[in-house]
Amino acid sequence: MPNHESDTADSSSSSRKHSVDVVVVGAGTSGCYAAATVAMAGYDVAIVERKSESEAGHIACGDALKGADAFPDAIPKRKLEPAITNTEVDHGRFEIPQEDTVLEIPVPGELAVIDRWEYGKCIIRGANDRGVDFHYDVVVQDVKQDKAGRVTGVRGKRKGEVVHFDADVVVDAAGSLSLLQDKVDFSDSTFDTNVSYSQFCSAYREIVEVPEEVEWKDALVFKPTKRAAGYLWYFPRTGTEINAGLGFQMNEQPMKLVEDLKRDLRNRPEFQGATVKDKLGAALPTRRPYDSAVHPGYIAVGDAAGLVNPTTGGGIAGAAYSGKYAAEQAIQALEEGDVSEEALWEYNERVMDHFGARYAGLDVYNVLSTAVDVDSLMSLMASLPAGKLSEALYSGSADLDWKLKFRTAVKSFGHWGQIYQFYQTKQLADELLEHYHDYPSTPHGMESWQERRDSIMDRIYEQTGAEAKY
Repeated sequence: MPNHESDTADSSSSSRKHSVDVVVVGAGTSGCYAAATVAMAGYDVAIVERKSESEAGHIACGDALKGADAFPDAIPKRKLEPAITNTEVDHGRFEIPQEDTVLEIPVPGELAVIDRWEYGKCIIRGANDRGVDFHYDVVVQDVKQDKAGRVTGVRGKRKGEVVHFDADVVVDAAGSLSLLQDKVDFSDSTFDTNVSYSQFCSAYREIVEVPEEVEWKDALVFKPTKRAAGYLWYFPRTGTEINAGLGFQMNEQPMKLVEDLKRDLRNRPEFQGATVKDKLGAALPTRRPYDSAVHPGYIAVGDAAGLVNPTTGGGIAGAAYSGKYAAEQAIQALEEGDVSEEALWEYNERVMDHFGARYAGLDVYNVLSTAVDVDSLMSLMASLPAGKLSEALYSGSADLDWKLKFRTAVKSFGHWGQIYQFYQTKQLADELLEHYHDYPSTPHGMESWQERRDSIMDRIYEQTGAEAKY
């Protein structure tokens, strides 16, 4: 493997230079799993984090963990257990005020609620145990590229001092709307640049301590906002410590997040006398995965590659695996001495095969939600079988047998026109999902694959009446 000089001071320019095999920007889930995987293989890897060591890992999150039983070996689940606070949750509880009803929806797979800050500390400790070199208080300001366009490192500042990190591969784990992607010239690759804030969700959450245990401590509580493409959530870390938050799609008129959340909290009896322990906001990519998240010498992971379930906002497990896949591809590239787009391409394929294609299919329902009346949508949800709603939310597809179809038709009388629209949309979502299963095996197949995908999306916009998202 390459032999790098790890730390040199350049007094003439008042800067410090570090040279490693791989530099990871961001100490979140995807960044820590990527770095830990690289370190396990014996390569030099550094994580560059803008926050201080004491604040690292403190981010806004809903705290719900889907797929709590499956994490990559680089930081195994046992290392995360101190952060898992509630394993009793096993279903979603959808409150539908318009229909004066509550819909209980099972959630497939293992589910848990975590203390996200403690979880952040756990994954940092896990990466540190693998030998990852952490650099805190570093604000990355630029990305280095050579004359051929290959990314060769990053430059930033730490407490006024310029710091350089030279690397064969840069892993972008810098989160939603990553600054790094504004700095890289992607003109010589197929890296996805069709990205805008309107494809993201703005969210805000508070950690609230209530006087008595809530009756729904075994459920993830969801409630629609008064607008489409927005919802409130109440996720119980424990019976008395609740992650309460809300978000909305950023192509909609902005919400007053803090005021709207506080208004709903005031109207809920279980929150009378509650105290707020923490508050934080964030953006998350409720969009399809990036068409490609690789460029010569550069791989984007987690939120920085749009790897979030666009219907639920869940992204922790996907981020962990994207970090693993990116690291394994970087290791192969280092061993073969080739960090070209073609050499890194298999990362895209593994992401799409594992969960990316499913997320792209689910994004169709996110598109649909921006074009429907929220009251009608909630009324229709109240008439549908809970198990099939669960399939649609988490797998991207669901089928009804003839008996369920008949019972649903009777119960949903008055919504048949909307049901037919949803049925037509589902057919298109299934078609899109199948197309993502034919994701190209090389960058050379990207253009024709995108043309076919975009033609399906045009039909989705026409069917739903939604404005084009991409």
